[in-house]
Amino acid sequence: MTSTLAHWQHRWRQAGPLPGLGLTLGLSLTWLSLIVLIPLAALLLKAAGVGPAGWWAIISDARVFAALKLSFGTALLAAFIDTFIGALIAWVLVRYRFPGRRVFDAFIDLPFALPTAVAGIALTAIYAGNGWIGQWLALVGIKVAYAPAGIVMALLFIGLPFTVRTVQPVLETLHVEHEEAAASLGASRFTTLWRVLLPQVLPAMLTGFALAFARGVGEYGSVIFIAGNLPYVSEIAPLLVVIKLEEFDYGGATVIATLMLATSFLILFLINLLQRRLARGQSH
Repeated sequence: MTSTLAHWQHRWRQAGPLPGLGLTLGLSLTWLSLIVLIPLAALLLKAAGVGPAGWWAIISDARVFAALKLSFGTALLAAFIDTFIGALIAWVLVRYRFPGRRVFDAFIDLPFALPTAVAGIALTAIYAGNGWIGQWLALVGIKVAYAPAGIVMALLFIGLPFTVRTVQPVLETLHVEHEEAAASLGASRFTTLWRVLLPQVLPAMLTGFALAFARGVGEYGSVIFIAGNLPYVSEIAPLLVVIKLEEFDYGGATVIATLMLATSFLILFLINLLQRRLARGQSH
């Protein structure tokens, strides 16, 4: 009786409450194919139909290159800033108790619920030349709205929740005893931060960076209102895709989308590779 019970307990730990591998894997692959793989395959097939000459004509176009450079550059910059600011906010939320903390914590998720168009209009009203903040920045010659700086501000807004929410759970699992032990051994605050805290938090920070970057590259609604959409200056790649579609240039739209997809996938792949190496180094 005891051996039978142990046998079934072992089988339960292996399988878990869900059905076996065949059924769960089949459902997972079916759903993934319908939602992700088939649309991406259709995009790649459409782009392949343009031909090498068409690809080269689109890639070598100065307007397309400027739009791609702006989209990826602003997304990288905004994700980099959000990573450190998000880690700092997560630290404050986890380590300190203060009046209004729960309200402050709830505001972090506001960009998730707020329509992106509303966010873009609000940011434009604030940072325009006659806005609450823009009028003071204009006095010192700083232009945010209708410039690349406005795109960065919009991407900072929509990317911040990703960096906070990925780092916050990791900080909640860290024990203060590690920091106290480092301090008792004579480590300074900077040494404790660099040698004790950062190695444990860095994988989560990279995850937040990747999520914020991926969201920023494809962001459209909050950017078009504040960017100004000037070709070669503040025109983002997603807007150029929409323009190509409105001109019935479906080949050009799919090629630009494919370039964005390939570049994003490469950057995310490198970030995930670095994250795995860091996690493997911590386990050893």
